[in-house]
Amino acid sequence: MAELNFFVGVIGNIISILMFLSPMDTFVRIIKKKSTEDFSSIPYICTLLNSSLWTYYGIIKEGEYLVATVNGFGIFLQIIYILLFLLYAPKTIKIKSAIVAGILDVGVLGAAILTSEIALKGEARTNAVGVMGAGLNILMYASPLAAMKTVVATKSVEYMPFFLSFFFFLNGGVWLFYAFLVRDVILGVPNGTGFVLGAMQLILYCIYRNGKSSSKHTSKQGLEEGSQYNEHLISHPQLS
Repeated sequence: MAELNFFVGVIGNIISILMFLSPMDTFVRIIKKKSTEDFSSIPYICTLLNSSLWTYYGIIKEGEYLVATVNGFGIFLQIIYILLFLLYAPKTIKIKSAIVAGILDVGVLGAAILTSEIALKGEARTNAVGVMGAGLNILMYASPLAAMKTVVATKSVEYMPFFLSFFFFLNGGVWLFYAFLVRDVILGVPNGTGFVLGAMQLILYCIYRNGKSSSKHTSKQGLEEGSQYNEHLISHPQLS
């Protein structure tokens, strides 16, 4: 059983790396067009926060070095993605994205680490960080919901990257199975949620994959609706 757990854990790490790499095509497009178009920065900002917290979790919990290393790699990539997004985003979106990144990836992360270091010790601190990480995992998996809303509004999957959705689905499924093997509820709940949300995104992709690229008017409408949803998501109490 220990060998199976280790094998599934390694597979999970490989899939996590592929998930972190999956937005590459999106950013190649952004660089070539020198525009972020209707893409959202929220998934990358949320993933940076999630990876940072799980890296901390892997550092403070004995035997979880694989969690720390794979998420450390995630931190590196998400920082690059966010910097590229800020470089090519319109001024208004650039400012909003920078503010959100500062609040979540600096403020919330710093407060979480500081609070756990001062107020908690030993297993209590590890469990608290794990629960926070689980909540952020759900947030990370849910972050493309705004893109899903845009897909329905525009009847086009142009701004919902397939590989990101696919690896969310695959990553959630493998880590859900791993959580079942090791009987880890904290790990299972967020990844089960990711598995379901990833499946929903893939179903939506299948429905609208043959849709035409959105027109400027329709795309703008979808972006505005998605932005409103992002603002609601960001202000949700679960973030704090």
